[in-house]
Amino acid sequence: MKIAAKIQGSPSPARARIGREVSARLEADPHIARAKTEAAQMYTYPDFLTDEECATLIDLIDAAARPSTLLATHDDPEFRTSSSTDLDRWSDTVWPIDDRIANLLGIPPENAETMQGQRYAPGQQFRAHCDYFHESAPYWQKMLEYGGQRTWTAMIYLNDVEEGGATWFPRAGVRFKPKKRMMVIWNNMLPDGSPNYDTIHEGMRVIEGQKYVITKWFRENAWVRGHIPTYTSDGTQR
Repeated sequence: MKIAAKIQGSPSPARARIGREVSARLEADPHIARAKTEAAQMYTYPDFLTDEECATLIDLIDAAARPSTLLATHDDPEFRTSSSTDLDRWSDTVWPIDDRIANLLGIPPENAETMQGQRYAPGQQFRAHCDYFHESAPYWQKMLEYGGQRTWTAMIYLNDVEEGGATWFPRAGVRFKPKKRMMVIWNNMLPDGSPNYDTIHEGMRVIEGQKYVITKWFRENAWVRGHIPTYTSDGTQR
């Protein structure tokens, strides 16, 4: 599958700095491996979550799942057919995981969007797309008001899938089979801080079973406005 390159945004020294800092942090972590591609900064972390955490997150996704939506309109009704759940960020269940992801990347938690859970039933998919925002799109000015461009993505598989459901990066030449507890992390920007079209990826059609993932997107600036909770040593939120 050949996808032509597109210019989708301008360079940014601030985003370039974020890319360098996060990649250096990830590459220093012995739990993390870099994916075998030069097209993008892309990493895996096996067993980031526990089985219990995966089961809890799956229950939360099932309890509030709705049809997944798109930021921009698309002519293909089959483009994104999954279900999504915006998880309760400040809950005692979600926040410790949310905060752990931010700490792993070294990005301020206020730069992170609300964690989203996705569920794919047999036959459902998310066709090839990029996580970053197109700076020429009508929605771009609104995105600037809420943290600006998306920089890094962290996605975690919550279950094994009987058949199908891989995450495919066609231009980067990488395909990840769903593996319970595994996190996939990638930088949506090039080294100069401009959007990297080689991060275009597809949630391939599930053939048998169901697929559950959680996704965490990070902005270049603060997305959260207001107080960020912290936890005491006994696990109490404040």
